[in-house]
Amino acid sequence: MTLNEQYLVDVIGFNPVERSMLTSIFALAARRDPGFVQYDPATTGTGSADIYLVDAENPEALNEFRMLSKRSNLPAVMVGPEGDSLGFPTLPRPLQWARLLQALEETVASAGGSGPRAARDDEGTLPLGKTFSASLAGRTQPGGHGSALDEAAAHKRAAGDTVLVVDDNASVRMFMKAKLAPFNFEVDFAETGEEAVGLTGTREYTCVFLDVVLPGIDGYQVCKLIKANKQAIKKTAVVMLTSRSSPFDKLRGSLAGCDEYLTKPLDEDRLLEVIAKFLPSSRRKRERSLSK
Repeated sequence: MTLNEQYLVDVIGFNPVERSMLTSIFALAARRDPGFVQYDPATTGTGSADIYLVDAENPEALNEFRMLSKRSNLPAVMVGPEGDSLGFPTLPRPLQWARLLQALEETVASAGGSGPRAARDDEGTLPLGKTFSASLAGRTQPGGHGSALDEAAAHKRAAGDTVLVVDDNASVRMFMKAKLAPFNFEVDFAETGEEAVGLTGTREYTCVFLDVVLPGIDGYQVCKLIKANKQAIKKTAVVMLTSRSSPFDKLRGSLAGCDEYLTKPLDEDRLLEVIAKFLPSSRRKRERSLSK
């Protein structure tokens, strides 16, 4: 059994657009190992964050962090000019997913590498920022049948954490596999439209990344067939992933029912933003906000 460490990140400052992007980043970053979760005292239920992300170009944010850091030596990552870094690691604008996650990982490692600080020490229970996640390594399903990997995959499917990539290009499939792997998704692949329709008819997916030009039926037809399933309309996002970038092609995608239209070559930040948008937790949050 292994532990999946998750660190709480307190975001100080930043404009609404950047905060929206950071919300998407942390929605996915929570799935990594180590994971990074945006600190919210109203919902997190712990006394303080493990690491701080500070807008170094915002004087109020800098003053707030200075006040916090007077009490203890707090690990932090600054965003802005090097001159305002207060000696902490600094990232330039615009924010990029990979650089931010790398900076957070390096900062918690250099802060001691001993894991998140303990919370509720008097009870000796859950450490601050750390959630316990059984890896299932070495275990089998009840009755001794099946492997630990099968059980882990079944758990991800039950949680709505499975993604389907439909593309007849092996390079694209490998690219998507590499980008999705750090976030612990269960990923299926299909090379034809018919294969994709078959998979979506028997399995539930959080997101389907769908090329337009496929052997057999094309991506537009596949999208229409997926969206014809009433359950899929609510639970499965279809993202067209294609080199066709004309307004007419995008219109065809929209008419077919796709939720997003991404063009190749892919912008990695945009790709991760779209993945985060369609996580089950993000969907539920949007639904709650719309119902108010």
